[in-house]
Amino acid sequence: MKVILVNGSPHEKGCTYTALTEVSKTLIEEGIDTEIFWLGTKPIAGCIACQSCAKTGDCVFHDKVNEFLDLAEGADGFIFGSPVHYAAASGAITSFMDRVFYCDSLGKGNTTFYMKPAAAVISARRAGTTATFDQLIKYFTIKEMPVVSSRYWNMVHGAKPEYVLKDE
Repeated sequence: MKVILVNGSPHEKGCTYTALTEVSKTLIEEGIDTEIFWLGTKPIAGCIACQSCAKTGDCVFHDKVNEFLDLAEGADGFIFGSPVHYAAASGAITSFMDRVFYCDSLGKGNTTFYMKPAAAVISARRAGTTATFDQLIKYFTIKEMPVVSSRYWNMVHGAKPEYVLKDE
């Protein structure tokens, strides 16, 4: 079994990564393989609904989206992590998820995510976490993915990774 954790932060080893790493440790303890997929810092264009993915199976823009879709086909579950930017998910992960889920619907046969469990992990200095959490889990429900919950909100608070580790 393998779970892909998507780091939607522009900071490769920042607060979102720290939260995802904690989740990854628990999954590994349970015998589940994990891989953290970082979106990076290059711009990710939003979906233009050109429907090229319906013909080719790939998004017309050749960036992290196609790389992820190829990797995602072999995954059994997903965790998408995002920092809060102005009370919403980062622009990069929003564009990324719009294109990933649209491309899967048209070009990948609508099977990459269907009935595979997913969770969202949100990182913020102070506020905006619940709105961001709600924003991300809507992708899962539209694709009929079981949403993995926890005993409390899937979010961490802190301006630096070391503060995230102290967030109880």
